[in-house]
Amino acid sequence: QVHLEESGGGLVQDGGSLKLSCALPEDSNSNFAIGWFRQAPGRERAFVAAIRWSGANKYYAPAVKGRFSISKDHAKNTVYLQMNSLRIEDTATYYCAADMSGRGTGPWDYYGPGTQVTVSS
Repeated sequence: QVHLEESGGGLVQDGGSLKLSCALPEDSNSNFAIGWFRQAPGRERAFVAAIRWSGANKYYAPAVKGRFSISKDHAKNTVYLQMNSLRIEDTATYYCAADMSGRGTGPWDYYGPGTQVTVSS
């Protein structure tokens, strides 16, 4: 079992920015990937971005490419999602997830409890 914890969600105006954090266990195995997903009310959970814990590979959904940026800090065992130029349609619960294969393309084995992001007009 891998425990993940998201933070950094909140209320922001259209066009604003937020930075989400995903805290990983202190004894994190280096051979995994971390992804961000989001789920809006009445919609299915959707992939947002992913990064390999070891290596430089990053992946983005077309809807967020150029606006969102995923990064990692090994010293802090944390993965970040910087979200700029936020739109009302970005409103959702955001989850981080772990892909224990390390590929960064799934399947996704563990999810955190989520953090709410609300973009207002």
